[in-house]
Amino acid sequence: MEKSKSWKARLGEELRNYLLVAAYLFVCFAVLLLYRSAILSGVGEHVAPFGTALVKALVLGKFLLIGQAAGVGTRVQAGTLQRRVAIRTLSLAALLVVLTIVEEIVIGLVHKQPVAQSMAEFFGGALPEKLAGCLVMVLVLLPLVATTELRRALGPAAFASLLKGPPRGRD
Repeated sequence: MEKSKSWKARLGEELRNYLLVAAYLFVCFAVLLLYRSAILSGVGEHVAPFGTALVKALVLGKFLLIGQAAGVGTRVQAGTLQRRVAIRTLSLAALLVVLTIVEEIVIGLVHKQPVAQSMAEFFGGALPEKLAGCLVMVLVLLPLVATTELRRALGPAAFASLLKGPPRGRD
């Protein structure tokens, strides 16, 4: 019975983590889309595909949890918290790029497109736009990874205490 409780608790924690990560990503993507929509409305275009932001957040959130479970970026020895955050952020961003490419191939195969065509569509377009997307992903991941690493370094109880602030009546 104890095993099923720990299994259920672990499943609940994983689901909670997934929903928190997906919600964070959705907010980030929605803000970026709102900004893009505001810019495009200046030239007469109106686009705000928040459904796309939600789906992308759910997919990338799962990719991130897979990367965390696989220990992406944790095998490199980094002496300081700052270095661990930088290495994990860049490693997870690279993983997201790779898994996004795999996702595009799978979507293409489902739609009966050759792999070469899926790759041409993915890598088509301006290189600066692709690079900017990768850099934005690094910036989105940075606070998420920093929070995770800080929690790991302090321990869950100390981290929770730090977030709650000092007890009332004490400054």
